[in-house]
Amino acid sequence: MPVTRVLVIDDSLTIRGILDTIVGGQADLKIVGLASNVQQAKDLMQDRDPDVITLDLALPDVDGMSYLEELSHGPHAPVVVVSSSTQSKSEKANAALKAGAFACFDKARLVQDAPRFLKVLHKAADARRKELEELKAA
Repeated sequence: MPVTRVLVIDDSLTIRGILDTIVGGQADLKIVGLASNVQQAKDLMQDRDPDVITLDLALPDVDGMSYLEELSHGPHAPVVVVSSSTQSKSEKANAALKAGAFACFDKARLVQDAPRFLKVLHKAADARRKELEELKAA
C-alpha cells in the first residue's frame, strides 16, 4: 500500500499540531504540508501533490468554503473538511458536501475519534487512486 500524502489547511496552530500527531503517527500516512491559510496551501500544493487535503472552513482572508468551491472547478485531491461548524448533518456540513467535500469531520472530536478520522482519510485516498486509475484506463 502506498503512503498517503496529506496536506493540512487550518489557521489554528493547535489543530495543525493535533493533525500532525494523529496522521504522522501512521506508517501509511505522511503530512506533506501544514498551511495556515489558502495562499500557503496553494503554494504547497504546487510541488507537494497531496493525495488528501484536510480543510478548515474558518480561515483568514479566503474562507474554506470559498476555497472548496474554487477547487471544484478542476481536478484535485479529495477534501476532508475538519471544522467545528460541521457536526453531523449540520447546515455547514451539508453545504460542504454539496460543494464537493469528500467528507466532513467535527474538529472537536479529532482526538476522541482519531481512528474514525484516519479511516476517512484512507477512504478519501482510495477513492482518489481509483479515480486516477480510471482516468489512465480511459
